[in-house]
Amino acid sequence: MSSLSVYEDGQPGTPVLQTSDPHEIASLLAPMGVRFERWEGPTIPPKDAAEEAILETYRPWLDRLMGETGAGSADVLRMNTQTPNLAALRERFLSEHIHSEDEVRFFVHGGGHFVLHVGGRIYDVGCTQTDLISVPEGTRHWFDAGPEPDVVTLRIFTHKEGWVARYTGDEIARRFPSYAC
Repeated sequence: MSSLSVYEDGQPGTPVLQTSDPHEIASLLAPMGVRFERWEGPTIPPKDAAEEAILETYRPWLDRLMGETGAGSADVLRMNTQTPNLAALRERFLSEHIHSEDEVRFFVHGGGHFVLHVGGRIYDVGCTQTDLISVPEGTRHWFDAGPEPDVVTLRIFTHKEGWVARYTGDEIARRFPSYAC
C-alpha cells in the first residue's frame, strides 16, 4: 500500500501527517513539484520477465510520460538479494543526495521508500507496485528498499549521465529509521 508520512526535520519518531490515500499523497507532494500517480490497467508482467517485455507492457504510459517531460530513455532496474555489492549500494542510496535531472521510478514489483527533505520537513513516500514517483532535480532525498530488497522498477531518464548522485553531506538520513520493506 502506498503511504506518506511527514515529519519535522528534528522529530523522526513523530509524524505530523500520515496517509495511504494515493490521491491525497499526490496532492500533498504536487506543490513541491513531485509527481505521484498509479498506473492501473495492464496485466503486470512476471517478476522475471525480460526487460523488453516489461518496457512493452508499459509503453503507452512511458510514451505519454516521456512526451510530457522530454525524457529520452527508459530501462528496467532489478534489485534483490543477488544484486552484486548490495550492501554498498544500499549505503549509497541511504545517504542524502540530489540529481541534476528528475529521478523517475515506476514500481513494477516490490516497493521502497523515497524520503524527501524539503522546507524543514521529511516526506517519507512509501511506493509499491504500480506507483510512479518523479522527484524533481535538486530535491534532497534518499531511497530505502530495505536490507533484502526484491524490486523491479522502470527508470526514466532525460540523460543517464544526469542521474549521478551528488551527496549533500547532511547526516539527516541517519536520524530517520531505515526499513525492512
